[in-house]
Amino acid sequence: MEQTKPASNRLWEVDTVRGTAVFLMICYHFIFDLALFDAYATNMYAFSWQLFARSIGTTFILVMGISLTLSYHRLEPELGQKQLFLKYLRRGAILIGWGIVITVVTYVVLGSGFVVFGILHLLGISMILAFPFLRSRWISLVVGIAALVLGFYLNSVRMLSPWLLWLGVPQLRRHMVDYYPILPWFGFALLGVFVGFTLYPRGVRRFALPDLSHLAPVRALSLLGRHSLLIYLIHQPILLGLLILVGVGSI
Repeated sequence: MEQTKPASNRLWEVDTVRGTAVFLMICYHFIFDLALFDAYATNMYAFSWQLFARSIGTTFILVMGISLTLSYHRLEPELGQKQLFLKYLRRGAILIGWGIVITVVTYVVLGSGFVVFGILHLLGISMILAFPFLRSRWISLVVGIAALVLGFYLNSVRMLSPWLLWLGVPQLRRHMVDYYPILPWFGFALLGVFVGFTLYPRGVRRFALPDLSHLAPVRALSLLGRHSLLIYLIHQPILLGLLILVGVGSI
């Protein structure tokens, strides 16, 4: 959901992939809200629904890694290492800040199921942690795979305390509506960096792709992708408000 703006023209395909994830996220949350109000009978915590939700989150994380690589290669000659790191630090801090807002809001609304370390926390931290890897294609791949392996192991462990939730060790008998710890999910950000290096060396597309940016569906999805953070923050209040307004749900 990070929205890196490159120095030159944006790549429509990157915005379109991110926008597709935004559209699917809205669809998922719409169905989630219907189930919450008992207007649609389904178990949103079933494996199939959780797989769908995780695939959306994974797409956001991978695209963020690609976008970081693009902006790094395009802006580094102009800004230099120090200024570029400060730029990513500020953007990461903004995402973490919004993540904290989500934590507070969900604590008030949901109670024990509130978001401790969700997708915004992860994207913000990943944007900062990924910076040293933006100069090495292969190190980003190796460390990314290692983070995935270690993370999947940690996720199989359970602790009584919540103090390692941020790292990837779940708390026993605790459920959260949104949980993206650093491990393994930072690994997907690094894989996105690797993909960015591979497909867009020095920030330039290296593969042939027909220009579909003029098509209405692509333009719509690209628009969603360019404003993914804003849409993420406002779409749930809008969906819930509309459902309450038409009488599907109630406060």
